[in-house]
Amino acid sequence: MTMLDALLIKNKNRLCDFQHHFGYIFQDNTFLQEAFIHSSYAFEQGNDLAKDNENLEFLGDAVLDLAVGHGLFRQYPDMNEGELTQLRSALVQEGHLARMAREAGMGDMLLLGKGEDHSGGREKNSILSCVFEALIGAVFLDGGYAAAEAVVKRWVSPWYEDRRKGLTGADAKSKLQEMLQALFNEGPTYELQSVTGPDHDRTFKFSVKFRGQVLAEGEAGNKKKAQQNAAACAIEAFDTFGFHKS
Repeated sequence: MTMLDALLIKNKNRLCDFQHHFGYIFQDNTFLQEAFIHSSYAFEQGNDLAKDNENLEFLGDAVLDLAVGHGLFRQYPDMNEGELTQLRSALVQEGHLARMAREAGMGDMLLLGKGEDHSGGREKNSILSCVFEALIGAVFLDGGYAAAEAVVKRWVSPWYEDRRKGLTGADAKSKLQEMLQALFNEGPTYELQSVTGPDHDRTFKFSVKFRGQVLAEGEAGNKKKAQQNAAACAIEAFDTFGFHKS
């Protein structure tokens, strides 16, 4: 019996519970167990355990990019290439993958070397993001692309709109400027409406205007963010303003 076989027997119940929460039942649990083997654990076992999850991570990274890209392509057919690329990057960046890994309980399933475990490895974004990718690779090997895409849909697609709005808000002023410039060859103006609260906790309220018309208002703890929030609200409601290209 190999050490991997022994791990499968030892962790049988935990692996079973994880699969039901994760939303995919493996035909071959070997792929699942391998996805949780960190290189630090494999190194400590020496020749007894030849595999870790790094190759699965490599494969999963590629499958994840494809599945997320495919999902975004279908959900946002009017987005341009640059916007789709930016949104996909936000969805598969290390911190976000680690967040989903935590929600799925992957940290508790990891097999780590003693040193890595004692140093908080189960909570490190770098390790958690890698195990998420390794799980996608494991699903792909076990059930093919359709199975991997279904898992991505379960865990990643609920974040599509949240991340899209986040990106819009992050540079909403530039986006609104581009939209109005394209129609009228001029941009909006921002006007401070009020400042409330004590000196250490102020709230700034800005309106964004175009040709004297108030498009939206936004509040925040600093002027720049308040203007960005106002611009984001204006973009969300842009179609209601009745603008037509002059």
